[in-house]
Amino acid sequence: MNDESYKTAFKKIFADIHDIIIPWDVEIGDIDPNLKTETIRQKIRDEYLKDSTVTVVLIGSQTWQRKHIDWEISSSIKDTQNNSRSGLLGIFLPTYSLTSDNKYNPNTIPPRLYDNAKCGFAKLYKWSNDPSEVQRWIHEAFERRVKVNPDNSYPLFVNNRTGNQWQ
Repeated sequence: MNDESYKTAFKKIFADIHDIIIPWDVEIGDIDPNLKTETIRQKIRDEYLKDSTVTVVLIGSQTWQRKHIDWEISSSIKDTQNNSRSGLLGIFLPTYSLTSDNKYNPNTIPPRLYDNAKCGFAKLYKWSNDPSEVQRWIHEAFERRVKVNPDNSYPLFVNNRTGNQWQ
């Protein structure tokens, strides 16, 4: 929520101006929160991510806490009968505190994204406004999706998380 302006800027820059992405994200209020958890997960995959080929996770200071982010990552990297697996990448927002040498705390990014960065399925990048750079990142994630197996073993979030880190 606190980084919504970056999500809006990302879509404006890379979808509206440069036409290198088609946003398929789930917005707040799109899905009835009173539905069963499995129904919500299925709706995310079959209705919102069905035509996506790469999932871009914008990483802010609280992104790791959100169950819907976890569910979107999990849904997008599943290879199902109706939908093939999407590539995956993460982009650190300017609000995320990287160290002076651009390192991050693994316990402050979504655990499923971290697992996939560790196994080589996903790559993580620092925010960029450069369309050719972001397009290259997306293309590489698109190619990796069939060359590297993702890690979807982390237990799915049941609720949003609190605290400073997940471990």
